[in-house]
Amino acid sequence: MNEILLREQIKNFLNEDIGTGDLSANLIFDRDTVGKGGFVAKTDGVVCGLFLIKTVYEVYGDYGVKVKLKAKDGDRVKKGDVIAESEGSVITLLSCERIILNLMQRLSGIATISRTLVDNLNDPGIKVVDTRKTLPGLRMLDKYAVTCGGAFNHRMGLYDGVMLKDNHIAFAGGITKAVKKAKDALGHTVKVEVETETAEQVKEAVTAGADIIMFDNRTPEEIKELVKLVPSNIITEVSGGITPDTISSFKGCGVNIISTGYMTHTVTPMDISFNTIGGAKL
Repeated sequence: MNEILLREQIKNFLNEDIGTGDLSANLIFDRDTVGKGGFVAKTDGVVCGLFLIKTVYEVYGDYGVKVKLKAKDGDRVKKGDVIAESEGSVITLLSCERIILNLMQRLSGIATISRTLVDNLNDPGIKVVDTRKTLPGLRMLDKYAVTCGGAFNHRMGLYDGVMLKDNHIAFAGGITKAVKKAKDALGHTVKVEVETETAEQVKEAVTAGADIIMFDNRTPEEIKELVKLVPSNIITEVSGGITPDTISSFKGCGVNIISTGYMTHTVTPMDISFNTIGGAKL
């Protein structure tokens, strides 16, 4: 996690929400009015983003809030569980409440569906990984949530991995030309992945020297035949339209990786609330 980037992002989130000040909290309470509250899971799920609670308070400018975590990122929690408590300035607790909840709810939703995908596949020989289908500005956090759910990250962006998709191949004039140009310019530590749809493309990718071969939008039956064309030193991946309902059909299909954007672009936030504990201490 890039702590500098994280704090800069949170600063922007707080500026967007608070603007020149929280009118509601500032008109009713003094800065030294102290209160306590608990973050409560309203549904079952996998919690994620608890570390953000203290960070948001600090970026807001209040280092005096006491935070007690009662769970850790990646834990399964039940409806009604108190997952964290905060005690400090009521103005801070109220002004930061929505940013914290918005982030934790989204990240916990991603972690929960990631765990569901891994569990539904039920194949320890295949890694379930995410894609770049994340919410702009939240990729670092979205991908962190994926790992808290037991899945893995694909490349972070266009800068840390080469993936030659159908349009790259079409513009370059074929898989062989595209792979050669990439390999000629690359350092030895970066892998080249090629997206394929047919047996002929798979064979060409193997001959061209691809490090990873993706089978795009292929059925489990088709994949079982396509993997036979790929030497064991080449990583194989399947992608395209994979959901919690369909992923189990890929169990035992023979690939190394299943990638899906479902866990980050089809997010149902986990319901979490912040409830006061006792009254304010004036």
